[in-house]
Amino acid sequence: LEEALIRADVGVGTTGTLLEDLRAEVEHKGITEPDALLEQLKGDLKARLAQGDHELTYEPGSPNVWLFVGVNGVGKTTSIAKVAKVQQADGRRVVLAAGDTFRAAAAEQLGTWAKRVGAQLVRGNEGGDPGAVVFDAVERAAARQTDLVLADTAGRLHTKVNLMEELKKVRRVADKPPGKVTEVLLVIDATTGQNGLVQAAQFTEAVDVTGVVLTKLDGSAKGGIVLAIQTELGIPVKLVGLGETVDDLVPFDPDEFVEALFA
Repeated sequence: LEEALIRADVGVGTTGTLLEDLRAEVEHKGITEPDALLEQLKGDLKARLAQGDHELTYEPGSPNVWLFVGVNGVGKTTSIAKVAKVQQADGRRVVLAAGDTFRAAAAEQLGTWAKRVGAQLVRGNEGGDPGAVVFDAVERAAARQTDLVLADTAGRLHTKVNLMEELKKVRRVADKPPGKVTEVLLVIDATTGQNGLVQAAQFTEAVDVTGVVLTKLDGSAKGGIVLAIQTELGIPVKLVGLGETVDDLVPFDPDEFVEALFA
């Protein structure tokens, strides 16, 4: 079991905690069969992952801002497009804010997705102030009575202090009336491994992350890092990306996830 958990990227620390709890339960319940042991562990993991609010938070009234944060290459821009499509299908009006002004062609990429899903796009100049782009998007949303602003942010490396400061500023701007930040979603690649926990801790410190979007769970990656993120930081997984198409982002299901972990 220890090997299975570590191979699934759960991490040494969290694995140790999980197995310590399991040993206590084995003693308490008198478990003697391997199958019963595995079912007990699965039950523990499902209960852990079910904690917290896994729904995306939306508060009627002023435009809600959902900020998407994470390092480059994790699938942030694609995830924004997928969320936009689902929200529009649910009857909400959406504006996309191209707040990643640092990465060349990031706004073009988001623009392509905006056309595909039929959402409005607000962008600024390359290298410009990301806070200004998000502010303009919120103003436009308020003027046109739009429900949601989905804001891309630079794929800042979590080790670069000045970029994290920039991100804090973007969050402050997004939270000013008429806008209201109701989600800060950290996008993590399922293949990231233990570095995902470091990313989660540092982004949370900067912008108070409310949930995780776990992408690229379509290959050999088990994505066990989310167990460590939920256990150590208390951040729930809200969405899971299972592929490349716009319909591949689905609500997180703890039971399915745990079964797949041991498949």
